[in-house]
Amino acid sequence: MRSQRGFSLVSAIFILVILAGLGAAMVSFFSIQQQSTALDVQGARAYQAARAGIEWAAYQGVKNAAAFDCATAGASSGTIAFTGDLASFNTTVSCSSAAHDEGGNTVRVYSIVSTARSGVAGGGDYVERVLTATISLCTAPGGGAC
Repeated sequence: MRSQRGFSLVSAIFILVILAGLGAAMVSFFSIQQQSTALDVQGARAYQAARAGIEWAAYQGVKNAAAFDCATAGASSGTIAFTGDLASFNTTVSCSSAAHDEGGNTVRVYSIVSTARSGVAGGGDYVERVLTATISLCTAPGGGAC
């Protein structure tokens, strides 16, 4: 009986070390999961910022060509400043256009690229989304739509 004295103390210390290791692993897993979720939300915001850039350029290039100058100069670019949840994003939009003659009608094809970025490249919080859209507009010889 004397040789077994202190056995429960060694067992208790062993169990405490195992439980402490499991607790540390759970805290580490939880923080990684929270960071992953935050980056997922930022990725969705980046997508929406890039999509807003596409819509802005489509309006400027197709409906208001003089302001965006995509139709007259052949290529143009711009930067959009957002407010609210998208305020941290730097969105750059570029547009190029080409005119083609099809059966007497003029078809102008717009190629729009929108890039939304937030954070520092290489950093843990960096997100970037690039969207591309192609829009065509047909104009009849009299100036109306085809």
